[in-house]
Amino acid sequence: MNIVRSAVAGTLESSDAMVVVEPWSPGTKVEIESVVLEEYGDRIRQVVDGLLRELHVTGARIQITDRGALDCVISARLETALHRAREVQS
Repeated sequence: MNIVRSAVAGTLESSDAMVVVEPWSPGTKVEIESVVLEEYGDRIRQVVDGLLRELHVTGARIQITDRGALDCVISARLETALHRAREVQS
């Protein structure tokens, strides 16, 4: 998946996450801010890295601001932002 534009998904409400995706070169950069980073930071990183591998994401800067979201919410927000930011095949 080639990232060509900026996109956002989610909110900063409690139990949600906001994900911002934008083009980045070289490689992929992930920044995570979370109210539960000390307790669940490793798990959040696993969820994010797994989805990035699954979707073959390249050239993206991803900023995640987590407010205590479940894994499935983080994954859904990230996938939505990535699809909004991707190159559309015609």
